[in-house]
Amino acid sequence: MHPRVEILFCMQCRWFLRAGWYAQELLSTFGGDLGEVALVPGTGGVFQVRVDGTLVWDRKAQGGFPEAKELKQLVRDRIDPERDLGHADRP
Repeated sequence: MHPRVEILFCMQCRWFLRAGWYAQELLSTFGGDLGEVALVPGTGGVFQVRVDGTLVWDRKAQGGFPEAKELKQLVRDRIDPERDLGHADRP
């Protein structure tokens, strides 16, 4: 069974496009190694990313949004820590 990534985003803040872009980046990087990338509308300024239910990013706790590179690394660390992300792993 492949992992599920959930992106919970605030509709009031109009973060739908941002959430969709992150989903596209994750699918481009991990492709068939992900079972699902779900976009979940929320309210109240929420923006969270979970992998199989484990919170890997919270906009309020981290004080903003992750860089695509950072989010890919966080997801990778949960689903396949040995995986090389190529340029995303280089400074």
